[in-house]
Amino acid sequence: MPFTREKALDALRRVIDPELHRDIVALNMVKEVRVDDGRVFVNVELTTPACPLKETIRRDVENALRAAGAADVQIELSAQTRGPAQPRGDLLPQVRNVIAVGAGKGGVGKSTVAVNLAVGLAHHGAAVGLMDGDIYGPSMPTMLGIKGMVPRVEGSRIIPFFVHGIHAVTIGCLVEEDKPLIWRGPMAHSAFKQLFADNTKWPELDYLIVDLPPGTGDVPLTLCQLLPLTGAVVVATPQQVALDDAIRAVRMFQQLNAPVLGIIENMSYFVAPDGTEHDIFGRGGAQKLAQELGVPYLGDIPMFPELRANSDAGKPLANFEGSPKLAESLQRIVQNLAAQVSLRNLQAKAPELNVL
Repeated sequence: MPFTREKALDALRRVIDPELHRDIVALNMVKEVRVDDGRVFVNVELTTPACPLKETIRRDVENALRAAGAADVQIELSAQTRGPAQPRGDLLPQVRNVIAVGAGKGGVGKSTVAVNLAVGLAHHGAAVGLMDGDIYGPSMPTMLGIKGMVPRVEGSRIIPFFVHGIHAVTIGCLVEEDKPLIWRGPMAHSAFKQLFADNTKWPELDYLIVDLPPGTGDVPLTLCQLLPLTGAVVVATPQQVALDDAIRAVRMFQQLNAPVLGIIENMSYFVAPDGTEHDIFGRGGAQKLAQELGVPYLGDIPMFPELRANSDAGKPLANFEGSPKLAESLQRIVQNLAAQVSLRNLQAKAPELNVL
C-alpha cells in the first residue's frame, strides 16, 4: 500500500507536544505535509522560537513517520509566537504577549533579569520589546548602553531604541541624568501610562517585557489596570527575608488576575575560581517557595562576575556569547518562560481586565 498524505497525518496525530500535552495536528502546528513516492516533507510550526524541546519534537515526528512506513523524512521547523486564543482589543493590539517582571523588594536583580529575558527571547528570533517601568530608579540606560542618548520622536510619539536585537524604552533617557524622580501616586500612574502606551510607538511584538519597580505599589496596579497581561515573573534571592517579600509580589499579581508564569532565583550561589560552589544566601529557597505556592519555577542564576561586568558595560548580548555556564543558565530560564507563555495561551481564554 502506497504511503499517502492521510497516512502521514495519522502518524503525526500520535506525536504529542511534551509541554502542551496535545498532539501536534490538534494544536495546528502541522502547516504543510507533502508525500512523493514514500518521501515525506513536513513543516511543523512551533509556538515560540525559544521552544526548549524543538529537537525532541523533531525526533518524535521523524520516528512516527518512519514507523508508519515513510521511506525518507524531511522536517522543517518554523515558529510563530502565539498570543491568547481570543485576541485582545486593548491599548496594544499589536503585542501578542505582555510579561511583567516584578519583585517584592529591591536589590534582587530584577532589572538584570528583565533585560536578559528580553535579549534572550530575541536571540532565539522573537520580536521583543522592553519597557523600563521602574520610573523611580531606571537602570536600563546603563544596562543597554544608551545612557545619554535621546530617542527619536515621530509627531508626539516616541520611537523605541533598537539595541541588542530588542525595542527598548526607558524614562531614564527622557529626564535629566541623575535627577531624582519625586512623584506621588497619580503622577507615577500618568507617567507610566504615557510611556507604556499613549506616547510610545511600539512595533508588532511577540513579547513585551515590562520591568516594574520593586514592591506592590502604584505602577504594578496601573499596568494590570491598563491591559490584561499574559503573566508575570517574580525575581527573588534565596534568603528568607527576600522570599517573604516575593510571596507578597506573587499574591499581588494573583489578586490582580495576572497569572504568575514563574519564579526566578537570582544570585543563587557563587562558583569560586577553583570550581567550588558557595551558597552565600542559602541556595534553593526560591524553588522551594515556588513549590509551596504552586507556581512554576523557571530556574536559577548563579553569581557570575561576567553578568555584573556586562550589565555595567551595557553589553547584554555578551551574556549569551561569552561564558558557556552563564549562557546556559540564562538560556534555560528564557526557554522555560517561553514554554510557560505557550502553555498559558493554550489553556486560557483571553484574560480579563481587572480594575480595582
